[in-house]
Amino acid sequence: MEAIIIAQTIAWIQSVVIDCNFCPFAAKALLRKSIRYVVLQDASVEKALEQLVEELHFLDHAEEIETTLIILPNQLPDFETYLELVTLAEDLSSDQGYDGIYQLASFHPDYVFKGSDKDDPANYTNRSIYPMLQILREDSITRAIEHYPDIKGIPQRNIDFAKEKGLQYMQLLRTACIPEQD
Repeated sequence: MEAIIIAQTIAWIQSVVIDCNFCPFAAKALLRKSIRYVVLQDASVEKALEQLVEELHFLDHAEEIETTLIILPNQLPDFETYLELVTLAEDLSSDQGYDGIYQLASFHPDYVFKGSDKDDPANYTNRSIYPMLQILREDSITRAIEHYPDIKGIPQRNIDFAKEKGLQYMQLLRTACIPEQD
């Protein structure tokens, strides 16, 4: 099952994140195989936070890994509860002394940006197939930013793209990454 979840996640990264150019840096990490995938089946919030700390320590000694995705396939279906985990994870990362070293990004199947409608296609820039926490190396982000001409324009470009494609297109694109649900 873990291999299926990882394959679906890779399909989502390729067809949504990369092909829609939501993150212009993702293709390089995927091609270099520098993404680590950790699947936590049926984990509690506490277990997810423990895994976060383990991954932070792992990344300290695995410089060939650019980013880790902690995938939570059977947990946190409620977006608000997921956001509570994100806040706890950010606080824990900071408490562990990782400010300026790693940054967290968040993805959820029901992601809704603050102030937007739940059916806004722009939410699909962060709507993944499973709840996920992403750990990114700050120095990798800094290097990427130095070589990208309009880093501040990425969010608006992503919003414009998603809105232009529309809700149905964005839904179908993401849904194509996972098998039919009975």
